[in-house]
Amino acid sequence: MRVKVEARLDYEFPERSESLLQIEAAVAADQRVIGETLTFDPPLVVTRRDDPTTGERRVAFTHQGHLSMVYTAEVEIDPREMELTGSDQHPIAELPVDTLPFLRGSRYCPSDTFETIARQKFGSLRGGERVSAIMDWIAAHLEYIPCSDSRTTALETYVQRAGVCRDYAHLAVTLCRASDIPARVASVYALGLHPPDFHAVAEVFVGDRWRLLDPTGLAPIDGLVRIAYGRDAADVAFLTIFGRANMVAQSVTVTLA
Repeated sequence: MRVKVEARLDYEFPERSESLLQIEAAVAADQRVIGETLTFDPPLVVTRRDDPTTGERRVAFTHQGHLSMVYTAEVEIDPREMELTGSDQHPIAELPVDTLPFLRGSRYCPSDTFETIARQKFGSLRGGERVSAIMDWIAAHLEYIPCSDSRTTALETYVQRAGVCRDYAHLAVTLCRASDIPARVASVYALGLHPPDFHAVAEVFVGDRWRLLDPTGLAPIDGLVRIAYGRDAADVAFLTIFGRANMVAQSVTVTLA
């Protein structure tokens, strides 16, 4: 599948501030960037801070005043294996080393506080079947309502039974980690998401590979373009500002190419 993405960000920087912008499609085995542009108005000198290990691509810049940022890309997405049934859960000693950080709790995913909950609700299951049960439970018990903020953790989402995509992803990741399954949050562009926006999903490691999942059920997995992944939303923010800035306007468009 080939898709076109466009992200437009307009911000006002009241003071000279450094920022990291992370909106470019990642280098990944299951997607290829056919062509892309990243422009700034006014033009800026930027420094690339790409990560060769994760494939994440970002730029650093310093600016004061109004700034418009536009990213466009055409991306080829390979078919993705989404079936969880029969996907084994690996013993900790057999997990790839790079999956181990995604077993531990993080700022928004306090998985150590969910171990009893995970055992009580899903203790009879392992591997892909347990992940499926977690996703089904989230779909049945959470309501998609913008009731959270940048400080909301998975624990608060579990109590409130509501949230937006990042809250769904945080809770899914937390319950998987509490089940000794490596899990991480991914930021993506999502074909078919309404209204269009940056989207947060989950990735879990079962059956000897990472598998993308959308706990909200709002976007098909085959139409996701990965931007970045990390322990939680703190690692995958599309714009990290080391100072102050105000959003003026923002839009995301994803269409079939």
